[in-house]
Amino acid sequence: MAFPVNRPRRLRRNETLRRMVRETRLAPDDLVLPLFVCPGRGVKREVTSMPGVAQMSVDNIIAEAHETFAAGVPAVILFGLPERKDNIGSEAWNDDGEVQRAIREIKERVPSLAVITDVCMCEYTDHGHCGVVREGDVDNDATLELLVREALSHARAGADIVAPSDMMDGRVGAIRDALDENGFQQVAIMAYSAKFASAFYGPFREAADSAPQFGDRRSYQMDPPNGDEAIREVMYDLEEGADIVMVKPALAYLDLIWRVKQEFGVPVAAYNVSGEFSMIRAAGINGWLDEKRATLEVLTSIKRAGADLILTYFAKDVARALSG
Repeated sequence: MAFPVNRPRRLRRNETLRRMVRETRLAPDDLVLPLFVCPGRGVKREVTSMPGVAQMSVDNIIAEAHETFAAGVPAVILFGLPERKDNIGSEAWNDDGEVQRAIREIKERVPSLAVITDVCMCEYTDHGHCGVVREGDVDNDATLELLVREALSHARAGADIVAPSDMMDGRVGAIRDALDENGFQQVAIMAYSAKFASAFYGPFREAADSAPQFGDRRSYQMDPPNGDEAIREVMYDLEEGADIVMVKPALAYLDLIWRVKQEFGVPVAAYNVSGEFSMIRAAGINGWLDEKRATLEVLTSIKRAGADLILTYFAKDVARALSG
């Protein structure tokens, strides 16, 4: 039937009716908060391109973990800034490194908070690339061994989930085999399966001190126009043992979040990345838009596209808003 019998506005006329027929519901349980762990004590150094986000020493990370869990966010993902860097990123698998210390402290003090760890070399190498560099490019197979060492170190410290973000071919299988062989069958893998060479990562590179010192990452991160290739990448990671797959960034790739969910029906994560965060935060600070409304609209769109988990720097604020 058509108008005037059909009047969709009937169910939009007040907030109670709108809530009753709402199709997509964003909840605190959907969110993961990224945290940047740095050396020292009492350190909380704001990232200038990401107002409200800071590099923090382990003691402040623990305080943040308590606040995050109290707000209703179930998980954090840790990125490390090491004391020193070298050409292979050896601090990544230092069992006394900042990330490893943070994992142990969180699991002791906030045991119900799930801890995910970024597994990559870019924060730890002096050249800023995601693995072993030979002849100006990252050597895929030589890098796998380093990623395995890092993942095992995180597992020993107590990580619930390891998240390889490097985009090396075969890394999920190598990490899965190593975890299983070393008694960590219960540690899950969240693979950055479709990670694109995006312009939206700029602020993160300040936050993680991970900008490449030469060239770029387009020989290993995906070419933004390629959707079918993203589906193949997800398929490969699932075949190798990934428990959760990720699309990164989120906003420019909502179609791929949808395709991955429809094609595979597995847990899908999406990363609402630093550039997406900074655009909204800057516009809110300048009064160009309502930050709270814009944030909820963006995160709801990511959930509506099919994401089960959303990694976002807005996680704590949004969880409080949703629970308030």
